[in-house]
Amino acid sequence: MHCSGWSDGRDARGSERLARDDLIQGTGTVEKILGGGRYQIELESGQTVTAQLSGRMRRFRIRVIPGDRVQVGLSPYDPTHGFITFRLREGQTAR
Repeated sequence: MHCSGWSDGRDARGSERLARDDLIQGTGTVEKILGGGRYQIELESGQTVTAQLSGRMRRFRIRVIPGDRVQVGLSPYDPTHGFITFRLREGQTAR
């Protein structure tokens, strides 16, 4: 039997699920494409992280190329990995 989710915020194994609001938000510039849908991003703080496109960006086929400014959601458990959640336009600031 398939269960779509638990009402207390846990998954089927009983561990906590990470919501989009739990991610640490950062803004940076795409340095290079690593392959396999992963990107190397240098944050404004100078830290370099590896991130992949979020599902919504893949679904709407939003292209990200080196030099683009992006908003990144970093995992609180491993802040060197994250998801690209938004591509900023020229002159646009992070939301």
